Amino acid sequence: MTAARVRRGGAARPKKAAPRVVPKKLAKKLPMAEAKVNRWAGIVFGLFVALIVAVVLVALEVPSKAMTAAGEAVGNAGFRVSSVDIRGTQHMDSAPVYAVALDQKTRALPLVDVSAIREQLLRYGWVKDARVSRRFPDTLVVDIVERTPAALWQDRNRLALIDADGVVLERVPVDQMPDLPLLIGPGANLRERDLSRLMASVPTLKPQLVSANWVGGRRWDLQFQSGETVLLPEGKAGAAALTKFAEMDKSTGLLGRGMLRFDLRLGDKMIVRLPKPVPASDAKPVNEG
Repeated sequence: MTAARVRRGGAARPKKAAPRVVPKKLAKKLPMAEAKVNRWAGIVFGLFVALIVAVVLVALEVPSKAMTAAGEAVGNAGFRVSSVDIRGTQHMDSAPVYAVALDQKTRALPLVDVSAIREQLLRYGWVKDARVSRRFPDTLVVDIVERTPAALWQDRNRLALIDADGVVLERVPVDQMPDLPLLIGPGANLRERDLSRLMASVPTLKPQLVSANWVGGRRWDLQFQSGETVLLPEGKAGAAALTKFAEMDKSTGLLGRGMLRFDLRLGDKMIVRLPKPVPASDAKPVNEG
């Protein structure tokens, strides 16, 4: 039997754990990886803080106030609106354009809202389009594209000048009527293009047209210089009937013979209304020389 050897002097000491061996390559990468993570974490945190600050500033309107203050400072340095250069107006009165351009919260040129000015100008009938720009140091430039007058429109005893799209340009006094076709009736202004195409198909009648009455939102009654009225059917039948009437007028001279009206609404038939005969008692005696 082998006797166990006991070390004198106390209990046996525990063995030390062997140290962890880290490969040299990995040991070199660990500090760099940790630094990179810390750097990205710092960037993300910085962006988060910047976002919070931006939200707070926007909530407090700090950027807007700062921009306004900067714009006013530029204005105080001499860059204030003192003149308006209006271009393109031929028929339209320039006074409303000046009024809109100068009616601003501030005259500091950088702060003038040119888009708002344009939107206001587009509300005027004459203005088809507008362009507003700044010209330093002190001028607003307003380029107007005017609508072209195409006809007169009479509705409920009101007379207005309109363009080809039926847009009302301005009211017109009866004693200042321009030499343009007269459209009569509700909605007639929106049919100007249709009437123009209709009359273009009958060039011999077009110069003689005085007015066109849009009846019931369906058809035209045409009045000519010689006093007669031509009643057309609705739709494409109206164009065909007017073409046939123009051919007959060219060959036989229907207009200018004292008739009151020609009703073309019954297909191939034409009903002619004659003037009422003058009673014998109302007849004026003829003095014989």
